[in-house]
Amino acid sequence: MNRHFSWKLTVLTFLLCFISVCHAEAKDIGWGIPKGENHEQPWPGQEFDDIIRQNDAYYIGPADQKMIYLTFDCGYENGNTPLILDVLKEHQVPALFFVTGHFMEQNPELVKRMADEGHIVGNHTWHHPDLAKVNKEKFNEELQLVEDKYKEITGQEMVRYLRPPEGHFNQQMLDWAKERGYYTILWSLAYMDWDVNKQKGADYAYNQILARMHPGAIVLMHSISSDNAECLNKLIPELRNEGYEFKSLQYLMTQDSPVIIE
Repeated sequence: MNRHFSWKLTVLTFLLCFISVCHAEAKDIGWGIPKGENHEQPWPGQEFDDIIRQNDAYYIGPADQKMIYLTFDCGYENGNTPLILDVLKEHQVPALFFVTGHFMEQNPELVKRMADEGHIVGNHTWHHPDLAKVNKEKFNEELQLVEDKYKEITGQEMVRYLRPPEGHFNQQMLDWAKERGYYTILWSLAYMDWDVNKQKGADYAYNQILARMHPGAIVLMHSISSDNAECLNKLIPELRNEGYEFKSLQYLMTQDSPVIIE
């Protein structure tokens, strides 16, 4: 092989590697995870699991602890959040509420109640954009607006937990989140609960969640769902009867890296 051809091959190899790396970093990932069955942890695949573990992000807790971490996404309010808070208070269950700017502006009393009753209020962005498609200035603005509003309402600094809207993220977004001191929180259990025109009743929600429950579950529920609000009073005691404990996500952060069983 002559030197001229060898030099061209080296340059081409470098360019291909560079393009590959850039593409990987810009890859828009829509989080998804199979249904858990028989009380066993679901497995998203090695690639997804590695990405999460390496970037101050969580989607599940340890497999050897029957803990449940309830999280609620609050894009807007349609009358169900007070009932959710009532039930959580009655059963002494902590939760993490991810709020948007719209929710905070329209319902400051609910945000304050969440904080006063010992729940964590997390950042779901101000305008609910796809964070994998915004520039850094927009990313920081989306998070800062929520932080400022939370402090205005509660007088407290916001705990740095971020749930990217619709679970969309990429390496760039994860890096920006880490720069701001955020943990990115995804989930290991969810069902189609967000369409307010397709609510199927409390028993449906109860059965959907119960069938998919597993140790270490980070549960995503939408506060706009009447099914969720109405099933909790029955669901919480049943899960406790099955040996599960409800913990704040802060508890998970004190543990070692979650152990996942394939």
